[in-house]
Amino acid sequence: MAFRRLALAAVFAFALVTSSAFAEDAKKATGAKDIVDTAVAAGKFKTLVAAVTAADLVETLKGDGPFTVFAPTDEAFAALPEGTVASLLKPENKDKLVKILTYHVVPGKVMAKDAMKLKEAKTVEGSTIDIEVKDGNVMIDEAKVIKADIVTSNGVIHVIDKVIMP
Repeated sequence: MAFRRLALAAVFAFALVTSSAFAEDAKKATGAKDIVDTAVAAGKFKTLVAAVTAADLVETLKGDGPFTVFAPTDEAFAALPEGTVASLLKPENKDKLVKILTYHVVPGKVMAKDAMKLKEAKTVEGSTIDIEVKDGNVMIDEAKVIKADIVTSNGVIHVIDKVIMP
């Protein structure tokens, strides 16, 4: 009888471990990466990833969320006045960098079809961004959404063509 319970417990433990492994494999197979890993894999957000790292926001954006991130491309950061990015990445400017980056994040998962119905949204930074459809394009403040609805395991990314400022 004791052997049978032990065998049953072993089978149950194996099933639990196996189902957890399958769940993890399924997550990998569906490409369900978090916001940070998705941005890194895309290859066009190197400056954003460097800024998120310098601001110590990586773990936050790898958290459960959900978050909506309006992600400026490397070209968007390059369009800032010369020296701006280098200055923001300095440790003494971390608070300013955090303020700018969290202005690009809205709590919750806001898909493009839902964003188009909004006039504004409150950011994690605490300010409000303006949302409007202008000439068929969704605008976030003065930035145009150039790619929408990149779904991640903990939210959604919308690619924008400018860095927006609080």
